[in-house]
Amino acid sequence: MPSFLSDNVNIAYEVHGEGEPILLIHGFASNIRINWQSTGWIDLLAKAGRQVIAIDNRGHGNSDKPHDPVRYTSPEMARDSSRLIDHLGHESVDVMGYSMGARLSAMLGIHHSEQVRSLVLGGLAGNMISGVIGAEEIVAALQASSLAEARGIQGKAFRAFAEQTGSDLEALAACMASQRTLISEDELAQIRVPTLVVAGDEDELAGSVNTLVEAIPFAEGIVLQGKDHMKAVGDKTYKLSVLDFLDRRP
Repeated sequence: MPSFLSDNVNIAYEVHGEGEPILLIHGFASNIRINWQSTGWIDLLAKAGRQVIAIDNRGHGNSDKPHDPVRYTSPEMARDSSRLIDHLGHESVDVMGYSMGARLSAMLGIHHSEQVRSLVLGGLAGNMISGVIGAEEIVAALQASSLAEARGIQGKAFRAFAEQTGSDLEALAACMASQRTLISEDELAQIRVPTLVVAGDEDELAGSVNTLVEAIPFAEGIVLQGKDHMKAVGDKTYKLSVLDFLDRRP
């Protein structure tokens, strides 16, 4: 897997297919393979004539995994993606992020707007503004001596997922401890590219799709019926909506 240095952190990525580029940014405790390959996203977008660029965020997958929370601020993680776009020689790309990746994608749209043609924000909606409840619980669960010692529904779920993906628990705890930067409505109002917001109606981590749509000019939303945070990732309606959105955007 190719990689490049971003502020002395080795960042792994993949490139598939040819055509207009789209950057995929995965969620917390996930990676390229789990978030985008196993769900069929990479094949789908490549077959639709897109060049698919996927990044393993720092602390995840095949990228370096610092254990200091200071290395995981949202602006710095967003800069990893910005630097990847530069590294590959692209002026601008479409960007799709899921969950934590949606937050990073929004930050790209705010602070690196010249590199972003459009945004797809999945799995994180109104809570991008108000905050995701349970961060402390997740950090404690990741730092627990075992899954059996983890406490709380979210804490246990993320600890189990992290173990399933073979993740570096200390790196993930450091990442989560630093992922509390909220994005204000004033900041979101600075986004000036076509934006699609997608989340399941049973996704408590995401919050309200309409809340985020109302905060971003030129945004539209899709609510996936009967889907929670995990089930929404590979949902057919989500995929078809993204393909339609990309075909329609200027």
